[in-house]
Amino acid sequence: MKFNFMSFFSNDIAIDLGTANTLVYVKGQGIVISEPSVVAISRTDRKVLAIGKAARDMMGKTHEEIEVIRPMRDGVIDDDEIAELMIRSFIRRVQRNRLLRPRVIVCVPSGVTKSEKRVIRDSAEYAGAREVHLIAEPMAAALGVDLPVKEPVGSMIVDIGGGTTEIAIISLSGIVTMHSIRTAGDEMDESISQFIRRNYNLLIGERMSEWIKCNVGSAMPLTEEITLTAKGRDLVSGMPKAVEISSEEIREAVTEPLFQIIAAVREALEKSPPELSADIRDRGIILTGGGSLLKGLDQRLRDETNLPVNLADEPLTCVVRGTGMVLEDIDSFQELLLDNN
Repeated sequence: MKFNFMSFFSNDIAIDLGTANTLVYVKGQGIVISEPSVVAISRTDRKVLAIGKAARDMMGKTHEEIEVIRPMRDGVIDDDEIAELMIRSFIRRVQRNRLLRPRVIVCVPSGVTKSEKRVIRDSAEYAGAREVHLIAEPMAAALGVDLPVKEPVGSMIVDIGGGTTEIAIISLSGIVTMHSIRTAGDEMDESISQFIRRNYNLLIGERMSEWIKCNVGSAMPLTEEITLTAKGRDLVSGMPKAVEISSEEIREAVTEPLFQIIAAVREALEKSPPELSADIRDRGIILTGGGSLLKGLDQRLRDETNLPVNLADEPLTCVVRGTGMVLEDIDSFQELLLDNN
């Protein structure tokens, strides 16, 4: 067996650079980082104060000297400078030897433009990567759930993240039909926030919206409906206020983003070749990503499509696990990379 000095010491890395969370996989070690894609900086000297969970804990609670930034929007880099700082921090956390720059594979939305790909490559290179490869998120997710992507059969994946929903039908190492929409978990959070503002004159923060979605959000009526207390600021009096919110109300609040996701799934199915449609009829649809954890979403899609729909095991890590598989044996998966686009 040939010993690869560079590979042994440089810690090659796979990154799921998500709108809500960033996960890092190190070759030979597995997933070593799972942190929110959030950075807190000083407004005066632009010095980084916190990254990841520590920065997210500051959201909505800072004074004028501190700015909390989410550098990712809709699955791509929105703030080049801050994204580079975040990526550099994550790379340095896992490097064995900072003199040797790692190979990095980054997963990107399937609908990403050439200019957006260039920004992602440049950010990773400036952050310390010696070479950067890209892979489409739905392809990585399909690998992460062990779908037979190289075989002549149709596999359908729906990856619902924070900023994008990626829908793809995959066969023979390629994406045959693809649909990427910038409607996902963040839009559900925003819809909840707007609903509560409109109906209760209550202004709530991003973290409260997400917490409500995770705890009482649903796509289908629940066997036993749930209520919780939403806290924020009264828009009329300006005073702190708390109201009781039910799961029925939150289900109504997320109706529009759910409708857009379902419509996108239908459109992808309508565009699929007949032979692959037959495969999907037999094999069904696999749901991945944090947004797929919305209660009853799998059942809702079953009802809307009349197809088998299954939620992947550990849906939050499917994409980075698939990207890690490519990292472990990049020669065998070379045709799945987006390096020529």
